[in-house]
Amino acid sequence: MQNQLHDRRGFLQKSALATLTALIGTDVVFADKIPAGYTPLAFDYDPLKGKSAEMKVLGDKPWNVESPIHLLDDAVTPVDKMFIRNNGLIPTEPINPKTWTLTIKGESVKATKTYTLDELKKRFTTHTYQLVLECGGNGRSGYEPQTTGNPWDQGAVSCAAWTGVRLKDILADVGLKDDAVYIGYYGKDPHLSQDPTKVSISRGVPIKKALENEVLLAWAVNGEDIPLVHGYPLRLVIGGWPASVSGKWLHTIAVRNKEHDGAKMEGHSYRMPIRPVQPGEKIAETPENFRIIESMPVKSIITYPKTGAMFDKKKSLALRGHAWAGDRAVAEVHTSIDYGATWQKSKLEPAKNRLAWQQWSSEIKFPEVGYYEIWVRATDSSGVTQPMVIPQWNPGGYLNNACHRIAVKAT
Repeated sequence: MQNQLHDRRGFLQKSALATLTALIGTDVVFADKIPAGYTPLAFDYDPLKGKSAEMKVLGDKPWNVESPIHLLDDAVTPVDKMFIRNNGLIPTEPINPKTWTLTIKGESVKATKTYTLDELKKRFTTHTYQLVLECGGNGRSGYEPQTTGNPWDQGAVSCAAWTGVRLKDILADVGLKDDAVYIGYYGKDPHLSQDPTKVSISRGVPIKKALENEVLLAWAVNGEDIPLVHGYPLRLVIGGWPASVSGKWLHTIAVRNKEHDGAKMEGHSYRMPIRPVQPGEKIAETPENFRIIESMPVKSIITYPKTGAMFDKKKSLALRGHAWAGDRAVAEVHTSIDYGATWQKSKLEPAKNRLAWQQWSSEIKFPEVGYYEIWVRATDSSGVTQPMVIPQWNPGGYLNNACHRIAVKAT
C-alpha cells in the first residue's frame, strides 16, 4: 500500500489524504507535519473490521472471506456476517459520495448520460429488496480434483436488504435503442497488478435480466451505507445470478448491442461446459465449449444447529435454515437422518420478495443414541431437486449444489 499512498519523495499524496479524511469523517490535524514515508494509523483499512471473528479468510490479495454456515442463521444477513468476494484491490483513491457519478453509455443508448449520487436519490423512486448474492464458486472445495479459484465451502452466500433505485428506471430515463442486448458494469477497484490500464472485473447480464424490478443501483444495505469492502458508495445488485454480476464501486454501465466482452467474461470464467467433462479434463476455452452461468441452481443450508452439536435423544431437535433457487422459487424442503433413505418434509416460509431466500424449519426425533448426519434437500418451483452427491465436475469448480449436511450426536 505504501507505493499507492506516497509520491516519489515519500510524502502522503493529496488524493490519499482526502481518502483518509473521508474514512475517519473529519480533518486530519497537522497533516502538513506527517513525516515522509509515514502512513497514519487510520489509513490501515481493515476490511474485516466489524466482521464476526469467526469469518474465514481465504485470501487478502484480493480479499476473499467466507461465512461459516452457522453464522448465516439470520433471516436478513447482517453486514458483519456477509462474505467478501473481490477480484481486484479495494479502492484507495478518494471516495466522496457528493461528487461520485454514474455514467450510462454504450452502443445501445440514445445518448450518454451522467448522474450524481444525489440525483439518483432525488429523481427516482427508492426501493428495498432482500436479495440472494452467491458466489458462482460457492462449494468449490467439494470437487475432486480441486480446481483453480478460492476453495469455498458453502458460506459464500448472503441475503441482505439492499436499498437503491431500479436500473430499469435509469435506463428508461437515458433511452435505449432497439438493438440493446446486454449491459456491462465498470467499477473503481484497481487491478491486482496496479496497472491502471487493466480492469479487474467487468461483467454483465442480458438486457432482459437488467430490466427486472429487483435489479438495483444500491447505496445502502440493511439501512446503512454500504461498507467500503462491499462497494461503497454505489453498487449494482442483481439477485439470483452469480454475485460476480453485482459490480462494486460502480461508476459506469455500458448498454451493449452484443454480449458484453469485459474482464472475467472470457475463457471459462463464470462459465460451465456445454457437455459433460471428465474430472481434470482439459478442454479448449472457446464459446463452443462453454456457456455463461446465469440463474443459480436450487440450494439449501442448515444454519441451526452447527455441525458437531450434541443433543438429548429424549428431546426432539429443532432444525432451521434457508433455501433459494436462483430466478425460481423454492417449492419444498426435506431433511433426512438416514443418509437419504427416507425424507421428512419441512415447514417452508414464503420469500420476503422475489429472489430472496426462504426460511425452513423442522423437528427431528432420533430413534436411538448415537452418531447421525442430517441432510437437507430443496426442490424448486420447476420440480428440480438438489443432487445428494457432488454434481458433474467442471474446470471452474462452479455450481456445486449438493445437499448440505451436518453431523450431530444423540446422547
